Amino acid sequence: MSEPQSPKQLPKSFRRSAWEWIKSLAVALVIWFILRSLVIEAFRIPSSSMEKTLLVGDFLFVNKAIYGAKIPLTHIHLPAFREPRLDDIIVFDSQTEQGVKLVKRLVGLPGDTLQMKHAILYRNGRAQREPWVEHTDSLEDASSPEMRRWQIHHLLSGVDASRYEPTRDNWGPLVVSPDSVFAMGDNRDDSYDSRYWGLVPRRVIRGRPMFIYYSYDPASWHALPFLTAIRWSRIGHEPR
Repeated sequence: MSEPQSPKQLPKSFRRSAWEWIKSLAVALVIWFILRSLVIEAFRIPSSSMEKTLLVGDFLFVNKAIYGAKIPLTHIHLPAFREPRLDDIIVFDSQTEQGVKLVKRLVGLPGDTLQMKHAILYRNGRAQREPWVEHTDSLEDASSPEMRRWQIHHLLSGVDASRYEPTRDNWGPLVVSPDSVFAMGDNRDDSYDSRYWGLVPRRVIRGRPMFIYYSYDPASWHALPFLTAIRWSRIGHEPR
C-alpha cells in the first residue's frame, strides 16, 4: 500500500492548478470588494415607508457611483456623475441609527422653501404633483414635539416660532439648508422621515436604486414565502 504524498511530492501540474485557482479567487474577491465599495451594493426594503413604489421584501441593487462613492476607510469621495435631483429616490445613512441605511424620495433641494398643508406638499409656494404618493391613514395628525424641536431653527423668516405647532400633514414653511436635502417616504402617513428627524446632509447620500433583482411577499400565508411567494412581475423593475 503506497503512502500519501507530502506537499513537496505532489505533481507540479496539481500545484500549478491550485496556485492558479487561488490567484483567480483572490482577483475575484478584489473585484467584488471594489464593485461593492465604489459601484454597486445590494439593499433590502425593511419597511412600508415607500409603498407602493417599493415594497417590503424588495431587494435592490443601488448605484453608488452616481453621486460620488466614498472610498473605504477615508473621508474622500470620488467625483459624482451628477448631483441628487428633485424626485430622485435616494439611499442614505440614517441620522438617528448608527450603521442603518434608509431609502426615501428627495422632495427638497438646498434653498427650497417647503410647506405641507392638509397633506399636500408645497415647494417654493407651488403645490407639487406627486403621483407616487400613498395615503393610508387620514385620521392621525397630532402635533409633534419631535418635529418642532428641529423645524423651529429652519422656519421661513417672519414665522412666529413661539406659536409653531407642526403636525404630520401640516408644517412649515421651512427653508432647506445649504449642502442638505429634504427626504420623505412615498407612503406619507406611515413614514419616519425628514419631517421628524431633520434634513439629510449631502455627504451621507450613498446612492440611487437601479433595479429590483428579487422580491417576495413576507406576509404571505404560504410556507417558505421567499420561495413560494416570489413577486415575479417586480423583478427587473426600476423604481421611479
